[in-house]
Parts: sequence; structure tokens; C-alpha cells
Amino acid sequence: MTTHAAEQQQVLLDVQGSLGRITLNRPKALNSLTMEMVTSVLDALEEWRADDRVRTVLIEGAGDRGLCAGGDIRAMYDAVKAGEPERTEEFWAAEYRMNAALSHYPKPVVGIMDGICMGGGVGISAHGSHRVVTERSKVGMPEVGIGFAPDVGGTYLLSRAPGQLGTHMALTGAPVSGADAIHCGLADHYVDSSELDELVNALTEGDASAVLDKYATAAPDSGLRAAASWIDEVYAAESVAGILTELRSRSEPEASEAAETIATKSPTSLKVTLRALRSAARLNSLEEVLDQEYRVSLACVHRGDFLEGVRATLVDKDRSPAWSPAQLEDVGEEHVAAFFRTPTNGDLGLSD
Repeated sequence: MTTHAAEQQQVLLDVQGSLGRITLNRPKALNSLTMEMVTSVLDALEEWRADDRVRTVLIEGAGDRGLCAGGDIRAMYDAVKAGEPERTEEFWAAEYRMNAALSHYPKPVVGIMDGICMGGGVGISAHGSHRVVTERSKVGMPEVGIGFAPDVGGTYLLSRAPGQLGTHMALTGAPVSGADAIHCGLADHYVDSSELDELVNALTEGDASAVLDKYATAAPDSGLRAAASWIDEVYAAESVAGILTELRSRSEPEASEAAETIATKSPTSLKVTLRALRSAARLNSLEEVLDQEYRVSLACVHRGDFLEGVRATLVDKDRSPAWSPAQLEDVGEEHVAAFFRTPTNGDLGLSD
């Protein structure tokens, strides 16, 4: 394959020894996911399911900045603006099916969460069987900052993090370290980034668990674990407004910083996200949660702040979104409830 040809392929697929290697290949866009990429991954997973040569699947990102910055939200924005919102529906339906497929794959799936791993990057790695972080990892679900809500099974993962750490991550949208990701249940193995090439080479012949046991080291102390006592108290409040009140009453500088951060996010997205997290904690399977997230995602486009958030962040880049409603107190419960209703075109149906 020529270098030019490789650059044109958004996903590189290769079988090396017993390793099926999936490389997200849009490094200039920080490997943000497109429909073509999701389809390629799904097709590879299906092909390798019955391929006796492939004993382990690897998911990694091209370039040196990270695994994946998330879905290509600018493309979704452009599709809606062009009067083709069905393209966003089709993308999320395929992406969430990919997330579910990864969680139940019959062979080990190793996700290299080195560097930036946000949103859809978490979805394509954190549902696998062997999740690897490094000292460079920045893992997070930043969706509330663009008028969206955590998806790709993010509310499933965050609602099952220890205590209220997942609520803190979801409402601030702030990325966490590799050590924090392990403590929160988003990752399993801590490997120095300088060892990744050797690790991948070893995976071409060796058992995934044995290889990771060899290369993984003890993770550093988790900052979130150290802050868990006040985080658990604050985020146990029943409403976003209550959480903000609790944060502002604390003496910890990190609490004040969190309050300031949350106050800049979409009020609608904050309320929807908190309800989605509390609901996800009661649902029994990833598929049920993905079905709920599908409803919420579509509603964020049609009745939420998604378009305005993307405009302010990626289109005009003025970083001054005009959220509507602009204040938490103006986001009514009926408005929030509407995000969880079955879409006009029907449900995703993963849990049927």
C-alpha cells in the first residue's frame, strides 16, 4: 500500500500474526469518527469473528495526539444544517451498534487509550475487554459543553463509577488521567507510552492477558480517588442546582473550579445528563442504556442546544454559546422529560 493510499483510508485494517489491527486513520482530525469509519470497524469485527487466524483485536489511533477525539460533530452539524438530520440518526445508530458489538465480542479487544480519548473515543475502547491507558491519557465525556449529553454508552460507564465520580465527570466534562480512568472503571491497564510498540508487537503472537500482565505497571495515585469524599457528598444532590449550591459551599478549591466549569455548560444538557445518569444506573444492560442515549441524542439535535454548542465551538469558534434556555431555573421538567421519549422514527431497539 502506498503512503498516499493509506492516507485516503479512514481506517487501516491488517492482520499481523494472530492480531487483527484496527487503526483509526484521521490524525489531522484527531481520528474523529465518521460513518465510513464506524462501518469499517463493524465489518472488520464481523469478518474476524469467524477468522481462526485472529485471536485478539487491537483498536488504536494514528498519529501521536491520541486515540480519538469523538464523533465528527462538525459533519453532523453540517448535515442538520443541510436539511439531512437523518444522517446523524444513521451515524448514531451504527456507532451505538458498534459499541454494543465491542462489549460482547467473543475475542479479546485491546483498546489503546493513549493521548486524547474523548466521547466516541471512549465508546470505541472502553467497552472492550482490555483497556490500556498511559501517562499521556486524557479520558473524558465533554458533551455538555457542546449542548449534547454523554452517549456511546458513556452514561452506562459513568453511572457505574465509584460513588459520584461519574456524575462529576459528566457534569464538568473535564478529562481525567489514566490513573483516574482506571479508578473509575473506564480502563484496566497502565502502560508507559514508550512500551506501546513492544506491547503491540507482543500481541501479534501472545495471549492478550499475558502480554498486558507483562507490560502493565501500577498506576499512579488517582486524584479523583483522593477527592472522592467531598465529590460523593456534593454530587449526591438531587438536582443540578442543588449540586452547584453544594459545590459553592465547599472549601476545596477544586469544588469552586467545578462549579465555575459547570455554570458555563448548556443548562438543558446538564439537566438531561443528570437524569440520564440516574436512569442508566437503574437499567440492566449496556443495550438498554444505548437505547436511552439514542433517544436523548436525537432530542439534543431537534430540541436541545447541540447546534448552538457546535456553532460556538467549531464553526464560528467564538466560545460564546447562547444557550436556550440560558438559566437552569428556566429548564422545565416537561422539557427534560421530552428528551427521553421514543423518537418519531422509532427506537434503536438494541435491547429488544
